[in-house]
Amino acid sequence: MSLEPMEEWEKPFFDMRMHACPLRTHSTSFQLVDEEGDGTPYAGLAYEATDYEGAIYLGVLDETGTGKVNRHYCGPVVINLDKPYQGSDKTYVRLIGREHYPLPITELQVRAEKTRFRDASGARTPSNPAQAQADFFCQVEVSELVTHRAHLPPLAPRNFPPPRHVHSLMRRPSETAAMAALGFGPTPPEVRGIALLPNKHHVLEVRPLRSLSPLLSTDEEFCSLNLYQLALMSTLSYCPFGQDPNSQPVESSRVSFPTQPSVGNWFGDGLAKFDELWQVDAKQAGGKTYYPLYADVAYSKRLEIVPFDPELYPEVNSPDLGAAQEHPARLHYLDDTGKKGGTDSQAFVTHNDELVLLAVRGTASWADALRDMDAAQVSFEEGPGKVHNGFYGSAKVVYEFVTTYLEKFYSGQKLVITGHSLGGAVALLVAEMLRSDKKYAGNILLYTYGSPRAGDKTFVESAKALVHHRMVNQNDPVPSVPAPWTKTSWRMSGAGLLLMLANPPIGGTVFIASPINFTGESYTHHGKLRHFMPVSFAYGHTSAILWTPGCETITERGGAAICAKELDAKNGLPNRGGLLQQLVDNADHKMVVSYIPHCWASLRRAQEALEEGRTVVTATEYDRVQKALQDFATQLKAKKAEARGSVRRNQLAAPLRAEIGRLQETAARLKDLSGERVTEAKVYGRVADQPEVLAMSLDRWLAHAFNRTQEQLAMAPPDADSNDRAIAALVGGHVPGATFNLDIDAIG
Repeated sequence: MSLEPMEEWEKPFFDMRMHACPLRTHSTSFQLVDEEGDGTPYAGLAYEATDYEGAIYLGVLDETGTGKVNRHYCGPVVINLDKPYQGSDKTYVRLIGREHYPLPITELQVRAEKTRFRDASGARTPSNPAQAQADFFCQVEVSELVTHRAHLPPLAPRNFPPPRHVHSLMRRPSETAAMAALGFGPTPPEVRGIALLPNKHHVLEVRPLRSLSPLLSTDEEFCSLNLYQLALMSTLSYCPFGQDPNSQPVESSRVSFPTQPSVGNWFGDGLAKFDELWQVDAKQAGGKTYYPLYADVAYSKRLEIVPFDPELYPEVNSPDLGAAQEHPARLHYLDDTGKKGGTDSQAFVTHNDELVLLAVRGTASWADALRDMDAAQVSFEEGPGKVHNGFYGSAKVVYEFVTTYLEKFYSGQKLVITGHSLGGAVALLVAEMLRSDKKYAGNILLYTYGSPRAGDKTFVESAKALVHHRMVNQNDPVPSVPAPWTKTSWRMSGAGLLLMLANPPIGGTVFIASPINFTGESYTHHGKLRHFMPVSFAYGHTSAILWTPGCETITERGGAAICAKELDAKNGLPNRGGLLQQLVDNADHKMVVSYIPHCWASLRRAQEALEEGRTVVTATEYDRVQKALQDFATQLKAKKAEARGSVRRNQLAAPLRAEIGRLQETAARLKDLSGERVTEAKVYGRVADQPEVLAMSLDRWLAHAFNRTQEQLAMAPPDADSNDRAIAALVGGHVPGATFNLDIDAIG
């Protein structure tokens, strides 16, 4: 026996739904409020309510944010506020209308983005002023009141969650859907929203839709803020993306980012829901919490991780697409580690309406090390000059990754690019590749940390217009490789490689004898150098000056630092061992234990100099470094005199003479620096033009005790402007009650 489908006229006679109460005698009211108990931010919003029987009621919130559902069937009602945004704000109009991943932004979302947290940390309130007027009070989020929620942040912890058991009292769609499949009634829609108890007044505290965004300046001039912030972002590039699930294709209807620390957790979870994150490396010690400076921004202005919603974006998110399916890990994160033909490259990209941030990972594996050593020079296809073959191979992969992203989301923002070590060299090449495209030319800002050389003199000259701030630690060996004269692949003789690494004087002899590659131009650094120079004082006090010295004696390391090696450098200059030893004992090259503390202390030094109206270099530091430079100039001149009677006089005279001239230039730069006053723009860049945003960000940052403590790296005796201070400086002590100023410099 088979059942024939029912005719439409027959269905009402066989409808199995039975009203719990045939009379509509119930009413339910509710009010939407912010964390101050004020309902006016939500006044005038349209809402939709669905009762137990599926009847729909439309209404508009009054001037207090209150709505009421009258004469509904017995049982709970579910409300949602799903009306699309119809205003003219350019930010929302652009996000709603963009070609790729248009966002279903509602009027409710826009209103919630304009409210603020009572607690600066974003923690939910323990109570609400409007709570006393409620029969039932709960704390809700925008994502619980709208249909599409993939573009909204994960739920944050709360003290008064909505009653899930009330929602379960609604008719189950699965039951009525089963009846509908047999022809008994229409297929019911899935009911989304917050369920309310009948005949009660509810107060719903809507969580502000605010996010934290790392504060960055888009100004091309160097600033201490970017120095520190981008050091953190460079380090974050070593982390995984942390998406769950991370299969290809993703079969589930949503993804999450539970791994900490990870790129996805930072931008798709923690910061999106206002968690103040600090960990950028899984091995970071908890005692030194290097928090970024954060801006409190409307959620739609955060650094974005695109939504994953196969229902809303089937053309790109459907699992039926297989290998072609897009998801956040694929769009925002590059990782071809271990892949056949891969380059072991890793990078992440994100954006908001002001900037696109690209961070490239440095050396993290043997595959990376081999790429570092693949120093054969190859033609730079996008412009003049030749570049490092290993770095260029990675750059091509990163370039394809980032341009795919830019084709979807670039709308004229500043391209802020950063990288550490190998990542810095790759970032330089990618930045110049992008600059060759008129669409991006003149709109790129590059910060690198401990980056090796990546191109020859012609390449560097051609790329002069690229704004590049290059940071180098005094004892970091990596910026000295590849040596200017190098032109070899990693397949070079192992014995020869070990000899060069273990015995810099022999490598130095080669350098002196043939300072350029006869088959090509020498490798040269690009960008404006910012060099951390350590300064030692008595009783264990140390400082570091971030400056732009003009002599290779100070800035170079390893086999190429011939002058320093010849002179057995003294007076605060490093005692350089073999390059192999330097590479093994490379703490000064690492981000978490070296570059980040240096950059943090530089920012603190600049902040204090700004607050106190003083110069960035103290008189004590200036005298100490000036004496070291004078002593070293004397050594150079003595060596030059000795060279006159040496068989190597022709080889040594020119480099020594040039280095003496550069040392004099360095002394002049130090003198200028010692008299330079700090401005807000030199510390915070373009962010200084937003005093309210900056003030709130600083309040949040300085609330962490660590940002008010001293760092050994930054300690130096204070200037002797009083007898007590002078005595304290001489004995290495501290005047009770006196401020012990940070002494690490940041210059613009």
